[in-house]
Amino acid sequence: MKMKIICFGCRDYEKPYFDKLAKQYDYDLVLSPEYLNNNNYELALGYEAVMVRGNCVVDREHMKLLKDKGLKYYLTRTAGYNHVDVNACKEFGIETAFVPGYSPNAISELALTLAMMLLRNTAYTTDQTHNGHFKVTNEMFSREVRGCTVGIMGCGKIGTTTAKLFKGLGSRVIGYDVYQSDAAKQVVEFKDIDDFIKESDVIICHMSYIKGQNDNFISKDMISKMKKGTVLVNVARGEVMDTKAALDAVKSGHLLGLGMDVIDNEKSLFNKDFDPKHMDNEIHQEIIDLYPHVLITPHIASATDLALVDMIEVSLKNMDEYLSTGKCKNSLIK
Repeated sequence: MKMKIICFGCRDYEKPYFDKLAKQYDYDLVLSPEYLNNNNYELALGYEAVMVRGNCVVDREHMKLLKDKGLKYYLTRTAGYNHVDVNACKEFGIETAFVPGYSPNAISELALTLAMMLLRNTAYTTDQTHNGHFKVTNEMFSREVRGCTVGIMGCGKIGTTTAKLFKGLGSRVIGYDVYQSDAAKQVVEFKDIDDFIKESDVIICHMSYIKGQNDNFISKDMISKMKKGTVLVNVARGEVMDTKAALDAVKSGHLLGLGMDVIDNEKSLFNKDFDPKHMDNEIHQEIIDLYPHVLITPHIASATDLALVDMIEVSLKNMDEYLSTGKCKNSLIK
């Protein structure tokens, strides 16, 4: 009998990929569009294995209830895992694993797209023509990216891929990272943080978030030291940037533009519908009101065909490892 795995946060466009990989790896995948949380945890009761995505958050108490009803494996098909209560899993003997990497190009391509839209004022220009205004305005004038220094903050596999894309467009690319890999050194010129900030015309954040260590790393003070007219893009984690400070810098004209695929406390904004004239809080309203100088996407950098296959397939391979050996190299429990 095939093992059943209930998979949460499954979007319609993802279903054919789940179905194909379920046959390939011989699992019975039960697909749910719901994001698993403390209010709907009953959906997972009785399953030995659960697969979640970011924004599926279950606390210790409800994890215990799932364990008591048979939960043995808690898989996340994401590289980030701050939504997983690893300590609770360890305490209750629930095996949990993540996907350490998936198509870095997916995230890099979105970072490049947001940066270029802001640098070339594309969102502004297309918004003008969409509303019937075809006159060339001063705000349509822009710089070419080949004349810019692009700073990559966080030069792991994804950051290095982004660096390669910008180098392919002719940009000078510099990097900042506490760990400087040999692979990254072949692509970027590493700088200390002060020189990195001073020299960058475009800054792309790919920095991993470590709770309690780099919260609001991109701070009000750091933003104030950026060049006037800098384009700032965060496709890492919302918690590493002071969003209010970044928005204020756009309002003052210090930043040319701000692009985000992430924001702190994402569950309060993403995967919901709002009246754009009456957002739920001041920061969210400012994000809307500052368009087209602020661009936000709802954490969709990994929403590509190749990235999705990687995420599902590695998760199923993690399950295979647990069943065949009792262990998994991608385990979150050390």
